[in-house]
Amino acid sequence: MSIIDKIKSNPKLKTLALKMLIPSNDNRPRLWVRLLLNPFKHKKGKNSIVRFSSRLDVFPFNKFSLGISSVIEDFATINNGVGDVLIGDRTIIGMGCVIIGPVIIGNDIMLAQNIVISGLNHGYEDINISPSVQKVSCKEINIADDVWIGANSVITAGVSLGKHCIIGAGSVVTKDVPAFSIAVGNPAKVIKRYNGTSMIWEKV
Repeated sequence: MSIIDKIKSNPKLKTLALKMLIPSNDNRPRLWVRLLLNPFKHKKGKNSIVRFSSRLDVFPFNKFSLGISSVIEDFATINNGVGDVLIGDRTIIGMGCVIIGPVIIGNDIMLAQNIVISGLNHGYEDINISPSVQKVSCKEINIADDVWIGANSVITAGVSLGKHCIIGAGSVVTKDVPAFSIAVGNPAKVIKRYNGTSMIWEKV
């Protein structure tokens, strides 16, 4: 069992570790974590770019990686506090995007502006307790290669987007979208699929 696994399995050690890593009433890692720990723990590919005004709330107890020649644009937020965030090669995370793990993003993907991709949900079932303090649930989001997601879209927990699918701007994706298809709306529905025989995009 690794040191991280031992800490996670011991409630007292876990509480102590979190106090060392995160200031009280804050969800960002402490400065020493960002400067001294994360650069050695997390992988950043050759020629990748993280803009100065983006926010990397990444912690050492979960994975974060950014692939070769990928870009995280200004005002984007990446958070791996509740699950790994893995971003592939030649992928663009647009301005103002929010990515909360667990999320796996493939290669050659375009995320436009102000997209929310979150594998996290808060519980709400107990009406005597605020949802803000109820137990969280996490379901991994998987985004395959060559996907394009339009501005202001939301990808909800547990969703998978197939290879070369297109998500129209402003869509809310609550179910899996198959490869080589176009989905739009709230909730998002597939409106076109690529026909490999005729080699054209056909309306559904």
